[in-house]
Amino acid sequence: MKYPDFFNTISPIILKDDLAKFLGSSQDGIIEISYLEIVKMAGHSCGVTSGTYIMAQKGLKALYGNDFPKRGEIKVELQKNLEEGNTGVFGSVMSNITGATTNMGFGGIQGKFNRRNLMFFGADIPSDIRLTRLDTGKSVDLYYTPGKVVNPRDILMSAIGPNSTEESKKTFPVRWQEMVKTIFNNADEVVMVKE
Repeated sequence: MKYPDFFNTISPIILKDDLAKFLGSSQDGIIEISYLEIVKMAGHSCGVTSGTYIMAQKGLKALYGNDFPKRGEIKVELQKNLEEGNTGVFGSVMSNITGATTNMGFGGIQGKFNRRNLMFFGADIPSDIRLTRLDTGKSVDLYYTPGKVVNPRDILMSAIGPNSTEESKKTFPVRWQEMVKTIFNNADEVVMVKE
């Protein structure tokens, strides 16, 4: 798979997953998730996948400090309903990283390792996404505003809009990934964490 070189410069998200350790998927229970893996899961790299990845990075850091975040022990709430806009993509990326699911995830083993009913859409929260530790109850609110640094719609319309040209269509994939790179390079500006 050929992909943009800047994917390799994005720090992975490292978590501890007791289920992975129990089942032998990871001998020490440490799970490392790269942006490339998220792209493969989502099937694409865009402002939503990159923004959600950044929100997860920053939110988990705020919740756990220098400790490993505990995959499967984090509640995820999204303000918008599942069918609204690209909320499903936000949810899929967060689910992949945190292990949280609605009613479709792993049901657990004798009361341990449950992943169901940890993700909620249409939540009554002020932020785009809220992450909550199940062990301590500590929460962080995450706000994503990519419009501060990029305009995805303008880039998209340059390839599919009425004024698109053969050249703009041809250069679109490169320009689209440059937009994603800009989002990562301005992570502190596009994602706000409120504890």
